[in-house]
Amino acid sequence: MSLINVTRLTFAYEGNYDTIFDDVSFQLHTDWKLGFTGRNGRGKTTFLKLLQGKHEYSGHISADVTFDYFPFPVEDGEEMTINVVNQIVHEYEHWELLRELNLLGVAEDALYRPYHTLSNGERTKVQLAALFLKENSFLLIDEPTNHLDLHGRRLVSDYLKEKRGFILVSHDRVFLDACIDHILSINKTQIDIQKGNFSSWLVNKERQDRYELAENEKLGREVKRMSQAAKRTNQWSHEVEKSKNGTRNSGSKVDKGYVGHKAAKMMKRSKSIEQRQQTALEEKSKLLKNIESAENLKLNQLPYHKSRLLELDHVSIYYGEEQVCEEVSFVIEQGERIALAGRNGSGKSSLLRLILGDDMSYSGAVRKDRELKISYVSQDTEHLAGSLSAYAADQDIDESLFKSILRKLDFSRLQFEKDIASYSGGQKKKVLIARSLCDAAHLYVWDEPLNFIDVISRMQLEELLLAYKPTILFVEHDQAFCEHIATKTIEL
Repeated sequence: MSLINVTRLTFAYEGNYDTIFDDVSFQLHTDWKLGFTGRNGRGKTTFLKLLQGKHEYSGHISADVTFDYFPFPVEDGEEMTINVVNQIVHEYEHWELLRELNLLGVAEDALYRPYHTLSNGERTKVQLAALFLKENSFLLIDEPTNHLDLHGRRLVSDYLKEKRGFILVSHDRVFLDACIDHILSINKTQIDIQKGNFSSWLVNKERQDRYELAENEKLGREVKRMSQAAKRTNQWSHEVEKSKNGTRNSGSKVDKGYVGHKAAKMMKRSKSIEQRQQTALEEKSKLLKNIESAENLKLNQLPYHKSRLLELDHVSIYYGEEQVCEEVSFVIEQGERIALAGRNGSGKSSLLRLILGDDMSYSGAVRKDRELKISYVSQDTEHLAGSLSAYAADQDIDESLFKSILRKLDFSRLQFEKDIASYSGGQKKKVLIARSLCDAAHLYVWDEPLNFIDVISRMQLEELLLAYKPTILFVEHDQAFCEHIATKTIEL
């Protein structure tokens, strides 16, 4: 075991509005299985790039290990997969590679196929197998679950559970809990490291937030009480001081020395209260800096004149001669939240596109009324570019409502000035979700809406869907989300 030392790290992208890291210092152990969490745009991927030396920064990062990044960039998809493995790791025994692939459920013949013919899940597993063969390497694993179905996630989490020495960026709570022993969290004003899994970190975070909120409220009451007391004492002091030059009382002469002493004593008490008030204000200012805002979201579901919105009757979909799904039948009733499940390649996204009305080759029947309004969130975010204002105008949605939703999803106002193309993957997905929440619709169709989305925003969306109970058909591999939201699951 050795240490990764980060000392006084400061970094901001050239020409950018905000500093990503500002004078942060911490230590990591190279045998930790480290989960890396934080809101979208906080700098998780940036930090991984800094560890690799891809950007200039102020401060110092030292380590006795080499850093290797997942996903590994593959320039030529026509290459045989075994050649891609050889690019990732130069020295290894073939039996070691087969052992790793077997643990991940990948057959040996995948090595002798062109890389582009592998599914996204197979590519993830092959790359992880190759990267873990490297010696004296600390792996930087950046969101491996985005192309994994539920079965694949379980395989990879079981695999990582037996490994040591990595940072894992993921927003899947169940996945993280299964395979990590420490959490590295980028908060609003600090970086926090804790022993344990994601759930234990979240419990501690919520406990700390509750304490700070209660302490802030208590100090607020104390400041108000002391402010009133200081005002009263100060007023009494002035009244007493004025009485030195007042009239005689019952013929007695005013004792100016006594009155002056009493006024000074009251003034001293007033100053003491003001000092205590200032101390309380300083303590209060240290609170609430890392509490994450997660305001309630809203959506605009339209009422529908029928209880049944849509029906698929023995539907099979074809790409040329290839059949991607066979004899699928189900109905969507008002108020149902249906999870469409199945392994990668089972036709989930194809079925969603067919429901949307895309021109596809299929047999069977899709029954829906023409007036049925559907709001869709796609997997793909690559097409997003330009300003948010232009995007809102192009989508014919209310710009102020659109930006208000994004603010609730942790967008700063500075983000509104940037090109969408420069956003992180999670921020781009939030743009699509915010657009969908602006739509007035009978049915919401969301295709893997949580890819790249941070955990707190996932929980916001769960609360939204449970509160408004819209009719929704969705594909999602986040186990916790599906368990909380789905009223029915259709397995392909």
